[in-house]
Amino acid sequence: MSNAAIAEKRPSTLRGASLPRWSPWAIAAGSAAVAVAIGAGAGLTKVQWGLIAGLLFLIATYAIAATVEGRRQAKDRIATGLVWVAFLVALVPLISLVWVTVVRGVKVLDVYFLTHSMGLVADSQPGGGIYHAIIGSLEQVGLATIIAAPIGVLTAIYLVEYGRGRLAQAVTFFVDVMTGVPSIVAGLFILSLMLIFDMEPFGFAGSLALAILMMPVVVRSTEEMLKLVPNELREASLALGVPKWRTILKVVLPTSIGGITTGIMLAIARIAGETAPVLLLVFGNRFINNNPFSGPQQSLPLYVYQQYAAGNDYAYDRAWAASLALIAFVMILNLVARAIARWKAPKTGR
Repeated sequence: MSNAAIAEKRPSTLRGASLPRWSPWAIAAGSAAVAVAIGAGAGLTKVQWGLIAGLLFLIATYAIAATVEGRRQAKDRIATGLVWVAFLVALVPLISLVWVTVVRGVKVLDVYFLTHSMGLVADSQPGGGIYHAIIGSLEQVGLATIIAAPIGVLTAIYLVEYGRGRLAQAVTFFVDVMTGVPSIVAGLFILSLMLIFDMEPFGFAGSLALAILMMPVVVRSTEEMLKLVPNELREASLALGVPKWRTILKVVLPTSIGGITTGIMLAIARIAGETAPVLLLVFGNRFINNNPFSGPQQSLPLYVYQQYAAGNDYAYDRAWAASLALIAFVMILNLVARAIARWKAPKTGR
């Protein structure tokens, strides 16, 4: 056998030892076992068990990797471990929230609960439902979307495609200010207008406050999506003699429609859970009111607040069931946004 063939079969001395792929899982399992033993022996809570397990995982990962692979690779594994630990820490409260809501909400969540109102049922009695609250939420959020979505999208188009000078700077500044405005302030603003014109609480007033909260979110998300559209597409369209407004309508918007739709849906999900402006302006109603332009209405967030404030077991069960319905509503909105984004995404050749 020649020397060249022997050199090819000889392992490279530049390649150091490395841990097997299953080592992070083994270290995580060992850390969890030690954390459970320590926590059970010391009488700690399960949250503290998790924190101890995460700390032990990082320490053990660095020690083992430094011994086998060297300190440089150990630092890289520590960085990856920190990312995973942070992800799990952020995931735990989310899973806990959904789990508690599902466990406590399914007690009374059925067809009867979804198709009846609280008209003749006292808060201290069993029965009743959220049909009137579902109607109120759908109408109020729907009207707010009809108002805020077109204004927000057109504002973002102006800032990205046309905005220059002091006017664009002023619009950007006020959008930033509105993004941080508390919901109660939007409610107080609409309430002051209602007092000036001597108006009674009604559903559309809540929609106006929700639209104020929704607009800056739509503007910011749409603006970022429009900025992601390559300038080459705009330049190619303009080079063919297409007017700018038509370029925006036929090229820019179709390219970014998926992201714009997702941003609008996220804005809807944000305002769907607002309680303060609805409490001030809509006032709540135990009966079904299909007309958002006349009389008080109910909404799901306000229903949850009022039922939990009633302070009895039947009201608590209804509050948790309404919370579960609200979470399902937001989840459906996100699924619809993803479906629209995939449907409207530009098709690429194979």
